[in-house]
Amino acid sequence: MLAELHPQALRIAGLLRERGETIAVADGATGGMLAASLLTVPGALDFFVGGGVVYSLRARDVLFAQPREAYRGMRGASEEYALLQARSIRDNFHSQWGLAESGSVGGSTHPSGAPAGQSCAALVGPEGEWTKLTQTGSDDRIANMEAFTRAALDHLESVLSA
Repeated sequence: MLAELHPQALRIAGLLRERGETIAVADGATGGMLAASLLTVPGALDFFVGGGVVYSLRARDVLFAQPREAYRGMRGASEEYALLQARSIRDNFHSQWGLAESGSVGGSTHPSGAPAGQSCAALVGPEGEWTKLTQTGSDDRIANMEAFTRAALDHLESVLSA
């Protein structure tokens, strides 16, 4: 899959480099594939400052440094939840852009009850905030991880190209 995403990662890298801007990434249900895709680009340190896979409450607490109350009333795989994560990863990694994906890939029950096959990618940058909801209607874990990764990268490229 990374080989398929590499051309898009090159385009995204070019757009960020042209702007002289950096990005931090919070992978959720994508399991690290967003970061891995961007890191296929040689010299990624020019635009990629870091991130992490947020797959537990502990990881969320460490990477985002938000009090638990900040999440009160929020549901995973939602716009508000993904936006909070995108803002937090951007701010904590001192980048211009933050990309976060929160989803339910299936194969097991999501802790917040989000339906399998649902994802939200949130992007926060110098010019605003954007979200993209993806619903596959599938319980196929691997296919959903791939679909969510593609949707988030498409969202990122679209916003950077606008």
